[in-house]
Amino acid sequence: MEKKNYTLFGNAASRILFLQLVDEHDSGLMDSEAAALRELAGHADWCIAAVPVDDWNRDLTPWHADPVFGRQSFGDGAARTLKALTEGIIPAIEREYPAANRAYVLCGYSLAGLFALWAAYQTDLFAGIVAASPSVWYRDWIAYAGEHAIRTPKVYLSLGDREEKARNPVMASVGNAIREQHRLLRNAGITCRLDWNPGNHFADSDRRMARGMAWMLAALSRD
Repeated sequence: MEKKNYTLFGNAASRILFLQLVDEHDSGLMDSEAAALRELAGHADWCIAAVPVDDWNRDLTPWHADPVFGRQSFGDGAARTLKALTEGIIPAIEREYPAANRAYVLCGYSLAGLFALWAAYQTDLFAGIVAASPSVWYRDWIAYAGEHAIRTPKVYLSLGDREEKARNPVMASVGNAIREQHRLLRNAGITCRLDWNPGNHFADSDRRMARGMAWMLAALSRD
């Protein structure tokens, strides 16, 4: 990940900044995602910083795991990615677009959603987490979440209602896993929401992200 590689959407002077890790597919949907967020939130007092990820399977996962589909295994690059965000991206944004009392919300879809959740167990830097269709099926993730204390006060989760009907048994475990993730967060006293969206993992990812961001804007406005 390039330390200063990001693209802003929305109001760069806003107090609320969504930090979203993206791949090429996500990058192509950022304009429509921002438009959906303006519609759902009813205002444009927010900013999204889209941060590209070089190697999706390596840079977003906290420990090694065998391939689930295809031949590419998963790495342990999450710690390096979090360091790049906290020591590179965020300071760069603050230097170029300063704002008083800015709240950072870490966001992601799929493996980037898993990374956002994992980061919430590592640091209290983030005011909230938006994890849309997160890969909570990841090996040993739910055990990890049950054994560690989350350090972020607000979490939004979502999943497509067909995702747990996948033919791959590991991928199909995502439904029970996200229900357990939600239960763990509620038991920990976290302000959280779990939404179910129509469709499979690949449907309407831009609008699913915007829906989570809109919920987070409303939740943060109540503080």
